[in-house]
Amino acid sequence: MLKKQVTQILRYNAIFDPDDGGGFTVTVPKLPGLVTEGDNYEKAMKNVRDAINGYIQILRESNEVIPEPDKQTFTSPVDIHITGAGFAIA
Repeated sequence: MLKKQVTQILRYNAIFDPDDGGGFTVTVPKLPGLVTEGDNYEKAMKNVRDAINGYIQILRESNEVIPEPDKQTFTSPVDIHITGAGFAIA
């Protein structure tokens, strides 16, 4: 008898930080220690998907708990235009 293969989709928020020299460094807050990078957004996205898959595979092989996926949320930059003088940005 064939076993039915079940596919589950897990969603984790990733933070893409632009590097000064181009490309991105990527972290996933729910997966401590996971850091990857890519020379452009597409490569960084591929690398973070691969890294998450590897991270979860190691957790499964070690019989550890897989962190709860993120809800249907995301982050986005918001540009604010400030006119005038008298403020400093740290």
